[in-house]
Amino acid sequence: MQPVFLLLRLLYSALIVALTPLLLLYLLLRSRKDPGYRQRFAERFALKLPAASAKNGIVLHTVSVGEFNAAKPLIKNLLLRYPHLPLTITCTTPTASAAILKLQAEQRELGKKLEHCYLPFDYPVLMRRWLKWMQPQLLLILETELWPNLLANCKALSIPALVVNARLSARSAKGYKRFSALTQPMLQHIGQILTQDKNSARRFQALGAQQVRVAGNVKFELDVPESSVQLAQSLKPVLQGRMVWVAGSTHAGEDELLIQAYQQLKVQFPELLLVLVPRHPERFDVVAQLLQQQQVNFIRRSKGQLPVANTEVWLGDSMGELLSWYQLADFVFIGGSLIERGGHNPLEAMVFGKAVLSGPNVFNFQLVFQLLQQQQAYFQVANMADLVSTVTTLIQQPELAIEAGAKGLHLYQQQQGAVARIMAQVQALVPLADVSIINNDTAVAWFDPAFYPQFELQYFQPQYWQQQGLVTGQSKGRNTVWFVQQHGKQAVLRHYYRGGLVGKINQDRFWPQPVTQSRAMAEFSLLWQMRQWGLPVPRPCAALYQQHLFGYSADILIERIPGTTDLAHLLQQRALTSVEWQQLGAVIARFHQHNVYHSDLNCHNILLDDQGKFWLIDFDKCSVRLQGDWTQANLARLLRSLHKEHGLHVDFYWQPEHWPLLLQGYNQQLNG
Repeated sequence: MQPVFLLLRLLYSALIVALTPLLLLYLLLRSRKDPGYRQRFAERFALKLPAASAKNGIVLHTVSVGEFNAAKPLIKNLLLRYPHLPLTITCTTPTASAAILKLQAEQRELGKKLEHCYLPFDYPVLMRRWLKWMQPQLLLILETELWPNLLANCKALSIPALVVNARLSARSAKGYKRFSALTQPMLQHIGQILTQDKNSARRFQALGAQQVRVAGNVKFELDVPESSVQLAQSLKPVLQGRMVWVAGSTHAGEDELLIQAYQQLKVQFPELLLVLVPRHPERFDVVAQLLQQQQVNFIRRSKGQLPVANTEVWLGDSMGELLSWYQLADFVFIGGSLIERGGHNPLEAMVFGKAVLSGPNVFNFQLVFQLLQQQQAYFQVANMADLVSTVTTLIQQPELAIEAGAKGLHLYQQQQGAVARIMAQVQALVPLADVSIINNDTAVAWFDPAFYPQFELQYFQPQYWQQQGLVTGQSKGRNTVWFVQQHGKQAVLRHYYRGGLVGKINQDRFWPQPVTQSRAMAEFSLLWQMRQWGLPVPRPCAALYQQHLFGYSADILIERIPGTTDLAHLLQQRALTSVEWQQLGAVIARFHQHNVYHSDLNCHNILLDDQGKFWLIDFDKCSVRLQGDWTQANLARLLRSLHKEHGLHVDFYWQPEHWPLLLQGYNQQLNG
C-alpha cells in the first residue's frame, strides 16, 4: 500500500500544481466580492510565515466561521490548560479570520495570547516549510478537513495529528473508499480521530483508520458571548407586541420561498416579523434587492435601523449576530435545508430553548435532527406550503413552540461532555506542555523550568560546571558522563556519541533529523511521558539539539537518583531476596503494560535505591511500540546480561533458579 500511496500523493500534488493558475483565477474572482481572499495570498503560499511567538505550541485548524464558532469552548479550554503554550488558530476564509481576530482581541484584554494565520495550500513544499517553521507539539483538525500532504508531513516531522468533532456521512465515506489507496494511508497518519457519533466512527474504521473513538459533538457546548446576550437584551424592547420568526443562515433559493411564505402569512398575522439572516455576507445586497423587488417593507440591521409598526422584514445583514437573533425569536427556521446544502447548525437555536423548523436536507447535522425527531422536538417543512401551514399553527398555538423548544434544550444539555473528552486526549498527546523551550538559529533546548528556573545553554558544557566547581564526579565508559550539582540539585550530563565503526570516524555527529526525532529530544520526551505514567525513571532536566553544517549533535541533563546501585554491582555484593526478584519482574511488566521498549535492558541499566525501589535508566534509542514479541526479547536480553555478568565475576550472587522468581512477579503484574 505504501508505494501506491506515495505514487498517488505525487499525482495528487502534481494535479494541485497544474491547477494553480485556475486556483489563482478562482481566488481573484472571489476577491472581487471579498478582498480578504486577495489580501492573504502570501500566507496561503507560505511566503509569509507566522510570528516566531507561534512556534512550538498547539495549532487548531478551523476551515470556516462555522467550525471556528463551534470550536470556541475548546479554544478557551486550551488557553486555560496551557497558558504558557502558543495556541494558533488557522482557517481558509476571510469571515473565519475576522471572527478569530475578534476573539483574539477579546482574549488579549483578558491577558491571554492567541495566534492566528491562514493554513497554506496543500502543496508538499508549502506544508513542509510551514510545519518546519511552526514545529507544533500538536495539530488539531476540526471535523473532517483532511489533506494528504499536511498529514504526511506531520507524520514525517513527528507532529501528532488529532481530528476532533469528526463526522463522516455515508456519501462521503463512499467517496473516500473510491480512492482508498490514497485515503487509507492518510488516515493512518492521524494519531487519533474523535468522532461525533458511532456511525462516523464505524465508517472511519471501515476505511482503515486505526485510532478512532466517539467523543461527542462540541457544538453541544456552544459558547454564547456576553456581547451576544447584551445585544439581544438591548433589541428586545423594540419587538414588544411582535411575533418574531427568525430564518437563519439562508441561501439562494430559500430566501425567495421564505419571502413568499411571509407575504401569505402577514395577511392573517400582521404582528408577524420575519428576521432574515443570509448565510454569506456577499448575498446581503442581493437579498435586499430581492425584498425591494417583492415590495416588502424592510429595514437593514447594517444601517442601524429599528423596526416600527409596519416593518415586515428585518434583514440581518451584519456579521456575528445570529445568536442574538435566535434569542429574540419565537421560533427559528434553519437555512440550507430547503436546498441540497445539508442544513446548518440547529444547536444555536436549541441552546436558547427555541422551536426549530427545517427543510428535509439536513445531512450535515443528521444525528442532531434524528435525536430531535425522536423527541418530536422540531418541525420539518418541505416547501412553501409547509412553511405557511407550520408557522400558522405555531402562531395560533404558541404552547407547541414552547414545548418543542424545551425538549430541544433538554436534549442539548444531555449531549454535553465532548470538550472534556477531547481535552483528555490532548493532554495525552501533549506531554511536554510544561516544558520551556530555547530556540535560536542553530540550537534548540528543552528544559524543565521547575528544575532549572533560570536555564542557560552553557549548562550543556562540562567546562562550565568545572569552572564553577560544581562537578561532583564522573563515570567513564565509551564516553564520559559528568555528575553536577547546583543549588542542592544533582544531575547527570551526557553527550551523545556514535557507536560501532562509524563512531571511530564520526564521533558525535548524527544525520539531520527533525528536532523531535533527534537523540536527546526523543529520550527527553520518552522520560517525561513515562514519569507522567508513574514509571520509575529519572527526571529529564534539559535536552539540546545543536545544528551543524552536516547533521547535529546532542546532549542531555537528567536528574541523578540518590542512593542507588546498579544491578550488576549490587549482585557482586549480595543476593537479591525472592521478594526483590518478584518486585523487579513487576517493574519490568509495568513498562511493558505501557508499551515501553527498552533497547538495552541489562544489569547496568537497572538500579535499586536505598529505599528498596527499582529504577530503569538509559533510554537512548528506546520507544513506545505496539504490542508484540519484543516484550519477550526484552526479557531475553536481561537474562543474557545476567549470564554474562555471572561468567565475568567470581562473586556474583545470581543463579538460573532466580529467573522464575522474576517471571512470577512479571506475570502477576500483567495478570493482576
